[in-house]
Amino acid sequence: MRIADRIASLPPYVFARVGKRIADLRATGVDVINLGIGNPDLAPPVALVETLHRSAQKPDHHGYAGYYGIPALREAVATYYERRFEVLLDPDCEILPLIGSKEGTANVALAFIDPGDVALVPDPGYPTYRMGTLLAGGQVCPFVLRSDSGFIPDFDRIPKEALSRAKLMWLNYPNNPTGATATLRFFAKAVAFAREHDLLLCHDNPYCDITYDGYVAPSILQVSGAKDVCIEFNSLSKTYNMAGWRVGMAVGNSTAIEALATIKTNVDSGVFRPIQDAAIAALTGDQEWLVQRNATYQRRRDLLLGSLPQVGLSAGTPRASLYVWARVPEGQDSTEFAWSTLERTGVWLTPGTVFGDTGRRHVRVSLTVPDERLAEACERLRGAQRSNTQRRTGR
Repeated sequence: MRIADRIASLPPYVFARVGKRIADLRATGVDVINLGIGNPDLAPPVALVETLHRSAQKPDHHGYAGYYGIPALREAVATYYERRFEVLLDPDCEILPLIGSKEGTANVALAFIDPGDVALVPDPGYPTYRMGTLLAGGQVCPFVLRSDSGFIPDFDRIPKEALSRAKLMWLNYPNNPTGATATLRFFAKAVAFAREHDLLLCHDNPYCDITYDGYVAPSILQVSGAKDVCIEFNSLSKTYNMAGWRVGMAVGNSTAIEALATIKTNVDSGVFRPIQDAAIAALTGDQEWLVQRNATYQRRRDLLLGSLPQVGLSAGTPRASLYVWARVPEGQDSTEFAWSTLERTGVWLTPGTVFGDTGRRHVRVSLTVPDERLAEACERLRGAQRSNTQRRTGR
């Protein structure tokens, strides 16, 4: 048995590895609080569950549901984009339903990257941008997102040699892991850059509806001419608390949509029909409940930010996403800090190195646990910080 080189060179997905360690600790009686993954703890609206149930009662809804999604789902996505962003999409050629947006972000590399081609990937950034490129036999050229520039890239710093071989570039705002946001002015600059260098510009936008303090996140497709060079990925996982349902969408440039569909039609058979029906209800139904849901996340964000100085961490205030990007104490590495914190306190924080080399001084903290569990996690971290202080001072 000879495993493919692409697998031998691929690191284990860190969330799978830590999931096993957390399971082992829980098996020994440790009460682990997982603040490391953006897995919404709040339920979707009852109406969506009821729609799923009604659809599942229909005998003819259990077969293959079509490679391109039912027309009503593509129409619902178009309705959502027009209502939310004032972006017009053709349901027949500019929208492709996905089995969660993660698979789309991986599969698009197979559609565009040949061996030796380059993908421009943010650092820090969502790991699948890198992993999809590597699985396609491509090379990753990271571009650094710096805190002093609001985690917005400087395109002039991208090496010319890598740029000459680049086929696609990734952006993601609201950003995972930093929570940073971008303006339409920046998006216009990115679109012009992609056009100048003949790049497919991939924008990952699953956090656009999780925003705070009155902020409203844009779509890159709002930029005039963006569909000439852009494809945007979106998902119902975070917006509608449907992470386990696995339904999302790719929208934008019709050539890119067709290429991605060619990959997908050869490797999967589409989204389960009852989930498509529930997605339609989510996208076209009452959106007012999102306001209260976001208020819950904002309350948790503020609780966490108020506790960070007491546990030796520091962070800016994100206006969007499910995360706080926190700097670890001076002189410490995020991986060592995260693993030692898990062993000492039973609290897991994702080390920033998961998202790239520039994350070595940060951890990502998720807001997707109930308020009381988040407060307990903060108290455990405060206790660990007090113990550290006592050891250093000998008191």
